Amino acid sequence: MPLGHPILQFGTSRFLQAHVDLFVSQALDAGQALGGITVVQTTGSAQGAARVAALAEGRAYPVRLQGLMHGREVDELCHCHAVKAALSTTTQWHRVRRELAEGAVQVVVSNTGDAGWQLADADGPGLAAPDAAAPQAFPAKLLVLLHDRWQAQPEAALSLLPCELVSRNGDRLRELVAGLARAWQLPAAFEDWLRGHLVWGNSLVDRIVSAPLEPAGAIAEPYALWAIERTAGLIVPCRHPAIVPTDALDRFERLKLWLLNLAHTVLAELWLREGQPAGRTVLEAMHVAAWRLTLEGVWTDEVLPVFDALGQGGAARAYRDEVRERLLNPFLAHRLADIAGNHDQKKARRLAPVVAAAREHAPALAQPWLCGALASSGSTNQDPS
Repeated sequence: MPLGHPILQFGTSRFLQAHVDLFVSQALDAGQALGGITVVQTTGSAQGAARVAALAEGRAYPVRLQGLMHGREVDELCHCHAVKAALSTTTQWHRVRRELAEGAVQVVVSNTGDAGWQLADADGPGLAAPDAAAPQAFPAKLLVLLHDRWQAQPEAALSLLPCELVSRNGDRLRELVAGLARAWQLPAAFEDWLRGHLVWGNSLVDRIVSAPLEPAGAIAEPYALWAIERTAGLIVPCRHPAIVPTDALDRFERLKLWLLNLAHTVLAELWLREGQPAGRTVLEAMHVAAWRLTLEGVWTDEVLPVFDALGQGGAARAYRDEVRERLLNPFLAHRLADIAGNHDQKKARRLAPVVAAAREHAPALAQPWLCGALASSGSTNQDPS
């Protein structure tokens, strides 16, 4: 029998535990959530398997919120009780299939990491058969699950809210899955259903979650945001002060990617260039005078003028000040080694759009540091940890 929970979440990361899952937990306490969450592990990693085993018990897990808010120290222990069940696509694929096909799922949430949307050559149309093994790639897994849903409950409402840090992530995931359906030569009516019946939401998540707690739980900053683009028919998991419906998602995306995520990548670039110890944290990096001077200079001279040209300078400076306070959080041990994973891809996603926007909107602006960092791609894509 299906588990019957209305939210199906792909990904077991500490980020999701301290962001979406905690929001739903707090909203459940206020009577403002759809219901509980079934978490699904999409990879076969041992670390993820251990989290699934702990989450499958359905017990509350701790989330410690520590940091600075407007100059005031915050140190709060929360307990998240939204996760009611946990499954693995490696060992329980047919249960996962049944859950989405026959269950009461109304919202699908995902956060599968930087490489989570890469396709696998081994995945093909035979994997849509009822007794087939699980595909390797997440988009193919999702395609199979949605095909099952189309066959079992074609009229039931379903919204998808990817949380991967990809611009217009709902639109992108829809096109990826629909393109795969066409490549697998699945029925045209199914592709029409993917595009016309399902609601794919674009959203942006923002919270620094610096460390896991074992076997489940996390340490995170108090700041949190889930900006969700208003879309007709979209079902959201809950109401929460950190969930912001918006008609201007691109503004939220620019602020986060070009200021917070860019800052993380700048510090990771400096760390990689100098071969600093693997345990170096963001807080320690912010107290290295030369690195801090570099970051402040990149913000002031190479990024904020682009926001000025776009008419968003005031909001950008206010957000930059918030980001600075977040990076100086005395509690969080956010390791640069963690940030430096997939470094070249992150530079392409976080630095290159700022340079491209400057060429279009502020062509006289010099961006020597950003251009130099992009030119060095390939020479720093390593992880000394």
